Amino acid sequence: MRAGIKQILFLAVAMMAAVAFAAPMGKAGKTASLKAKLYGAVDSKAKFSGERMFAVLDSVGGTGTWMEWDVNGVRDPSVMDALDPLLKQKNKPEMVWVLSERAKPLMAVLLPKGSGEVIVFYELSALDAKPVPLSMNKVLTPDVVFRDYKQVGEGEFVHLDKPSLKISANEKRIRFTYSKPDDTPLRFDPDYAKKDFIEKRSELRDYMDFLRYEYSLMLRAFVQSTRGMFNWQPWHWYMGEWNSKAFISEKELEAILVRGIKPDMFTVFKMKAQGGELIEMRTSGNGFSEMTITTP
Repeated sequence: MRAGIKQILFLAVAMMAAVAFAAPMGKAGKTASLKAKLYGAVDSKAKFSGERMFAVLDSVGGTGTWMEWDVNGVRDPSVMDALDPLLKQKNKPEMVWVLSERAKPLMAVLLPKGSGEVIVFYELSALDAKPVPLSMNKVLTPDVVFRDYKQVGEGEFVHLDKPSLKISANEKRIRFTYSKPDDTPLRFDPDYAKKDFIEKRSELRDYMDFLRYEYSLMLRAFVQSTRGMFNWQPWHWYMGEWNSKAFISEKELEAILVRGIKPDMFTVFKMKAQGGELIEMRTSGNGFSEMTITTP
């Protein structure tokens, strides 16, 4: 407990020490943005090591997931309120992350500072971009898109940290797969059709919750392990107003349950991008999942 308190106090002091450098200021020393408020900062006399950088992010974000912002993706006004002044200055951001799992999202910006670096944190009013159709970037450079992977063959890639996460790519299709046997696999009820209305509704909600959870795992594994593939930012994929038309509906799921035969795969997400590409995410419910991108 004492160590935890010391860590929090150290972080608070470090943030206060770096605030003056990081904040884009307006009149009377107030932050210029209303949609993005300075939350704090942590600086380092030398460049952050990967371990320390992520330790700092985790100490601020807690159990939430930091998602990397894509400079070529859809731009949320609240994010740009903070980033626009930074992008215009000489020492431009090196990396930007957003954490959406809280009432007010957080943004972290890595900036050069002398011979070292500083991570500046902002609290955003909301992630407020209006939904736009999904599209794929026209130019996909493997060294950028698959930078967290190593190439092991012609069109074959394996994740650097998770060998069970793989990609196969050719001119017609990109296929992501992830396999990890589940300790609590999906229980499929062959007698669903015989249940009464209340039992069916309760069971249907449980199945929907399970598939939403599986969808979040697929986003982390597939979408968030690549860079510059789609115009949606990573957090847009989680938002109902963006994904609702592509996510499996209760009606579709109930039709599967009524048949009483467990399918090999559940198609959780299916959407045609603006360029005609078909993006589908599927899960077996037992530890195997895939995302396929099929060109027209």
